[in-house]
Amino acid sequence: MRTILEINKLSMDFGGLRALDNFDLKMNEGEIVALIGPNGAGKTTLFNCATGIYAPSGGDIFLSPEPDRKIRINSLKPNIITGKGMIRTFQNIRLFPNMTVLENVMIGRHCRTSSGILGAILRNDSTRKEESGIVDHSYKILEKIGLNHFVSELARNLPYGAQKKLEIARALATEPFLLLLDEPAAGLNARETKELDTLIAQIRDEEKISILLIEHDMKLVMSISDRIVVMDYGRKIAEGPPDEIRINPVVIKAYLGEEFVA
Repeated sequence: MRTILEINKLSMDFGGLRALDNFDLKMNEGEIVALIGPNGAGKTTLFNCATGIYAPSGGDIFLSPEPDRKIRINSLKPNIITGKGMIRTFQNIRLFPNMTVLENVMIGRHCRTSSGILGAILRNDSTRKEESGIVDHSYKILEKIGLNHFVSELARNLPYGAQKKLEIARALATEPFLLLLDEPAAGLNARETKELDTLIAQIRDEEKISILLIEHDMKLVMSISDRIVVMDYGRKIAEGPPDEIRINPVVIKAYLGEEFVA
């Protein structure tokens, strides 16, 4: 199985605080991997380092968009990393509230367009054809996600669960091979969480996109993950399939608790 993301001995310091401590992680093509741990364990810091928001204090992050091609992405800007095929969502929704649902997804296509400022000014045939393609592609994504009936609605008017889905739709518009989801189930009710479970599996199986997610909803994590990585104080304390993590005494003590196992 091909490795698409490799993180080696990653460290991140904030003054005297070490948020990540020699952290290692490998993601394989076609996997759904969950990253879990207590608040403050370093999960979001890891996402921020991987996607270019933070420059890590030490270690290496490699992305493999294609077989036999490995890129060190530590020093790359977020938009460049997105262009390489890795994209993330955020725990707090970051939509453009006064733009329509379709327009929000269209923005995600920016990294895959070729028309520059001159094309936008001249409005030549090539630019118009590209813009038409962006609209068509964005609408197809909304159909797959189940938001096409909201296409002309302002993003701010969507129910919370639909806004979460819209963030994922915008991420898919960048044509990633690796999608990072930061607490996608946060704030969702039981029905919406079940729909999210189905959607994540659909993205992996139908779109052939690997998924790394941070999540506190253990029912979702246990049902959807191929592998779970557990963090505490910036370090990896356990890794394995859900059935192993569920009964791991170190994980129970640090995070899950006896009540969950029972």
